[in-house]
Amino acid sequence: MMGLEQPMKQFFMYLSKSKSMNKAAKRWGLKFGASQVVAGKNIESAIKVVKRLNEKGLVCTLDHLGEFVDSKEEALEATQYCIKTLDAIAESGVKCNLSVKMTQLGLDISDEFCLENMRRIVQTAKDYDNFVRIDMEDFFHCQLTLDILAILRQEFDNVGTVIQAYLFRADQDIENLKGVSLRLVKGAYKESPKVAFQEKQQVDDNYLNIIKKHLLSGSYTAIATHDHEMIAEVKKFAEANQILKTQFEFQMLYGFRTNLQLELVGGGYTIRVYVPFGQDWYGYFMRRLAERPQNVSFALRGLISKEKSY
Repeated sequence: MMGLEQPMKQFFMYLSKSKSMNKAAKRWGLKFGASQVVAGKNIESAIKVVKRLNEKGLVCTLDHLGEFVDSKEEALEATQYCIKTLDAIAESGVKCNLSVKMTQLGLDISDEFCLENMRRIVQTAKDYDNFVRIDMEDFFHCQLTLDILAILRQEFDNVGTVIQAYLFRADQDIENLKGVSLRLVKGAYKESPKVAFQEKQQVDDNYLNIIKKHLLSGSYTAIATHDHEMIAEVKKFAEANQILKTQFEFQMLYGFRTNLQLELVGGGYTIRVYVPFGQDWYGYFMRRLAERPQNVSFALRGLISKEKSY
């Protein structure tokens, strides 16, 4: 399987960017095991999933999936849907916040236009005493994202973002963002050797470095990983440095490592499950298949199994 891993990754990443396949997928419904990792096509389905996860002791973040937004009309529609999602979270009383991608909200159209859309979303969340996480995308959008975050942070304290450990700049970004709630990830985009580490061990080392740095600064830290060895290292570090469990959380994707999620909850840790939903499920699902070859067999099992993940 190792020899096939890179070609398979490239194949699924290629498929994820296909506009025609994405359009067709909206007609297919949640096929090929996608229903095990995507919480339905509408808010009502997503809230039902979140309620079920809450009952297991898990908290959540909802992400309305979107691909290929290149008009103001689409971006405004996506903005309104984010606000509608925050309304539904408040009305249902579930323990859940919101994750957003700013390219879905007009970042590639106009910085100022995207900022205004973000203001509407973050203000709505503030009214509900909720929190908005800005997802980090590729390196091209990194500084743009941090610039908009800085402006929003002048007005709001209920917004944070994501830092990717494979970028050389991650350590300095952590330094600059003391006191900001951050989700820390290894990083999933293919980036140039000029801006990002290429070797797994280098990424892992820097990931642990930025986690420790943010925790020691007293900042709230969301550690997004399925790597049980990394999780064990963080637990050990937190105990050794008397860092309270209330200062950090572990985050995992809906439908993955469910037994580990529940095990950590049993140990008194906060586990937040990233729950994607929406009609534009196709690109997200293809990227999950690209990440690990094991996910392909997971998807195939989904075709023949009705078993629930939780």
